[in-house]
Amino acid sequence: MKYIKQSVLLLASTIVLMSFSDHDKDKRAKKDQHETPTSTKKYWPNGAQLVISVSMQFETGGQPEGAESPFSGTPLPKGQPDLPAESWYRYGGNEGIYRMLDLWKKYDIKVTSHVVGTAAEKYPEVANAIANGGHEIAAHGIAWDNQWNKNYADELNFVKQGVDVVEKITGKKAVGYNANWLRRGPNTLKVLQELGFLYHIDDLSHDEPFITKVKGKNFVVIPYTLRNNDIVNIEGKHWSPDQFLNQLKFEFDRLYEEGASKRRMMSISFHDRIGGTPAMMHAMEEFIKYTKEKQGVVFMRKDDIAKMVMNDPDTPVDNSEEKFNK
Repeated sequence: MKYIKQSVLLLASTIVLMSFSDHDKDKRAKKDQHETPTSTKKYWPNGAQLVISVSMQFETGGQPEGAESPFSGTPLPKGQPDLPAESWYRYGGNEGIYRMLDLWKKYDIKVTSHVVGTAAEKYPEVANAIANGGHEIAAHGIAWDNQWNKNYADELNFVKQGVDVVEKITGKKAVGYNANWLRRGPNTLKVLQELGFLYHIDDLSHDEPFITKVKGKNFVVIPYTLRNNDIVNIEGKHWSPDQFLNQLKFEFDRLYEEGASKRRMMSISFHDRIGGTPAMMHAMEEFIKYTKEKQGVVFMRKDDIAKMVMNDPDTPVDNSEEKFNK
């Protein structure tokens, strides 16, 4: 009987202790629930954690004599046509753009295509294929030429010619601009504003869109990329497609992580004759699949990004070039 009483007392004590333990767990759970927010702040107006924007430059036929090519190291005498180099450029219009369009269609991705005016003139069917695919037709000048050394009137005419030619062919009026090798001049943004442009991309200073003031009015900057750019890394540094893919993955991973606490945008650039090769499109498809493993990743055209952030009070303002834009 003595042992039975001791066992009952021991069991009762254990039950009481377990009750207190469960009560403490409930209190801690309620405390944790109270301290941990159930919702995460979104830094994009569309709720995305990371926005990816692809540029698809259409330049075939717009290049000047002696433009960079795989044969630039051994240039031919001036006036002598470099037929292999010209064929390399034609690859973009014959194969590259169409291969990229097929990939974008497969994954329902819309991109921004900066189109050189003379390229659209020589390959109107390509320009229309881009537009008919639902992609943004943006401007890239009437031809490959410098803008930084033009006066205001000449630069305005240069940009307007390109816009008008492409609009006549595609029916799409450009609102975004990319200068040849990003080398805009002191008047470029004022020229673009006068012509009704919404944004430009010739800036490397941020990893998110921002506003700059041009003559006191808002003008959107959608930063471009040299890090994720085929002409820089594939042609310039002779990377292999798998190196380019690793670059995209590394960039994506860090920007996606940062996107949980700030607005982040990833920019990728392809050129018709370089990015449109089979190996590069295989690498890009692998990257697209990689991005689909994460929630909150959105591919967007640059004009749609610009419209979304232009009047958003959370969009930063950077007037570093104020002295040129008055």
